[in-house]
Amino acid sequence: MAAAIAKRMRLRKGLTQDQLGALMGYTGAAVSAMERLVQPVSDEMLVKLEEVLGDGTGIFDELRLLVRMEKLPKKFQGYLPIEQKALSLFLYANYLIHGLFQTEQYARAVIAGGFPEKSDERVEELVQMRMDRKALFDRKPACQIELVVDEAALRRPFGSREIMRKQLEHLAECARRRNVSLFVLPLDAALSGEFAGDRGELNIVETPEHDRLVYLEVQDEHLLVAEPSKVSVYTHRYGRIRSQALSAAESLAFIERLAGEGT
Repeated sequence: MAAAIAKRMRLRKGLTQDQLGALMGYTGAAVSAMERLVQPVSDEMLVKLEEVLGDGTGIFDELRLLVRMEKLPKKFQGYLPIEQKALSLFLYANYLIHGLFQTEQYARAVIAGGFPEKSDERVEELVQMRMDRKALFDRKPACQIELVVDEAALRRPFGSREIMRKQLEHLAECARRRNVSLFVLPLDAALSGEFAGDRGELNIVETPEHDRLVYLEVQDEHLLVAEPSKVSVYTHRYGRIRSQALSAAESLAFIERLAGEGT
């Protein structure tokens, strides 16, 4: 799609491939390879295409998102636009720091260390896409984000102790944002005889239409739940998990203490 639009707009402006390449800082051969689909259009090239051919329409900026989405695991592609448009998110992470809250170094350690092994290029693609998702934190109007993170995830280092320390510091910075509420579910939460977080991570999304959806991931399988009766159960389960967590102030102090200890 991006190649076809670029070619059409190039011809409309009366530019040859060599001329367009010169304006963008590429060779005519590179433009030709892009238009003939011999070489996939890169994110950097889309930026230049917007500058030279976009005429302020933002069309190539929109295509950048579509191109990045095509590189995501297919079952995640349907959830990403929903997440990025959400009015609010209610999240529970039990084994890892949630992807929206990961630092680049932590994300790289998690993705590179998974199974099956990924190429270095694929690791970097996935890391960059995970970092791009964090634009949600600064979106206007603001998305209200609530995260309950299990203490186990805070104590499991990835990559190195230093990477984990910086991840905890970043988590504390996130907790201080006005549109973020962060709560730690302590390891001893189940001593009361009740523990609602035993079935894994949970993502509840409030859409711009004020509907609620649930997104689940387990062992590379992805599930988007819209049935109201099921969403209700998951929402009440999240509420139980949240009720067993530390307060926001206690949680921030706990994370800061772990960061100071170097995990």
